[in-house]
Amino acid sequence: MSAQAAPFAVLTDIAQRSRSLAAGLPEQQEAVELWNGIGFVLSGERYVAPMGEVTEILHVPRFTHIPGVRPFLMGAANVRGRLLPLVDLAGFFDVPRSSRSMRERRVLVIEQNDVFSGLVVDTVLGMQYFAKDSFRATPEGVPDSIRPFVTGGYERNEEVWKVFSAADLVEDERFLDVAQW
Repeated sequence: MSAQAAPFAVLTDIAQRSRSLAAGLPEQQEAVELWNGIGFVLSGERYVAPMGEVTEILHVPRFTHIPGVRPFLMGAANVRGRLLPLVDLAGFFDVPRSSRSMRERRVLVIEQNDVFSGLVVDTVLGMQYFAKDSFRATPEGVPDSIRPFVTGGYERNEEVWKVFSAADLVEDERFLDVAQW
């Protein structure tokens, strides 16, 4: 063996021994595909709005009441120079609130098809992740007034989170017609 071949032979021997003693790769597990949205509570029930439909979450800002509008329109707030109409979602759907305090309530800001609005909910539970295969097309326990805006539900820990579509809400004539007369 020549002097130049000796280092190469040593490296080859090390590589062969390493391969023979190496443990196998860990077993591949299937990755679970996830769906995510913003969780919130309305009338004691858990809902989730798709991520792309909520642009911001706010504490209820100071707002000005607007005369001559339906009771569910709480008023309008100035949010960074834009007028944000505040809609009491429980009032719109005629369901009871689960939180009495204005401090606990939050605003889901939506901007869909030129409609910029704030949906006031009982509380926000932050970003929620669900396995896509836990989707249920027809969740139970949805009040009749909210049912047209629920597109299904995701089950987690034996609880179903109803998927609330703000996009469908802004298409509804009753949501857009706030004049009282």
